[in-house]
Amino acid sequence: MSRANTILYLDGVSVSFDGFRAINNLSLVLDKGEMRAIIGPNGAGKTTMMDIVTGKMRPDAGEVYFDGDVDLTRHDEADIAMMGIGRKFQKPTVFESHTLEDNLLLSLKGPRSILPALFHRRSTAETSRIDEIFGLIRLGDRRRDLAASLSHGQKQWLEIGMLLAQDPKLLLVDEPVAGMTDAETEETVRLLKDIAQTHSVIVVEHDMHFVRELGVKVTCLHEGKVLSEGTLDFVSADERVVEVYLGR
Repeated sequence: MSRANTILYLDGVSVSFDGFRAINNLSLVLDKGEMRAIIGPNGAGKTTMMDIVTGKMRPDAGEVYFDGDVDLTRHDEADIAMMGIGRKFQKPTVFESHTLEDNLLLSLKGPRSILPALFHRRSTAETSRIDEIFGLIRLGDRRRDLAASLSHGQKQWLEIGMLLAQDPKLLLVDEPVAGMTDAETEETVRLLKDIAQTHSVIVVEHDMHFVRELGVKVTCLHEGKVLSEGTLDFVSADERVVEVYLGR
């Protein structure tokens, strides 16, 4: 198949550790502008797949292309981040002793270290970008507050904002609603849908209610490969998925 309109293209990807095949002939294609949910039991290969896409790990075999024709296996983690792949880990890591605004400033795309970033005179473009991100992440009224004062869910949103400040084309978001209240979870659905208007997004998640609310195509991984793919209803009705993951 053509890679032309794909943001992410994995074909025949395998990787082993100590004889264990963590990823086993995995093929997965994400179109530009698509949001996809990835589900599967622990050990299915979800984290390893993200490690491969972000350059943290190299596959033993297979093709990994970004944005059509960029061969990710030829680039390291720092390069890949600069090229436009942003990853949010499960546990939020924000600068607790800085304001929300400073957290976003420190994350804006471009080489900057902490001191120059805080004393740097902002351009109008940077100011409007920060305003735009605050609008998206629902925290505009908290911009002067310290990040330490946020709830767990709000820290997750701030960290998503910090990723957006790097202007990625593709966001990989790992279990964004773990530990959130129901209200925060609902708001996160809306937030990710807003982001998906202008970005490609992969969400790895265990919370099936949240996945249903996202209303996107779902890929279920098992033993390092795609077990089933389609709407959540289609995947949930797949006997193999019920057996290995959803339970009866």
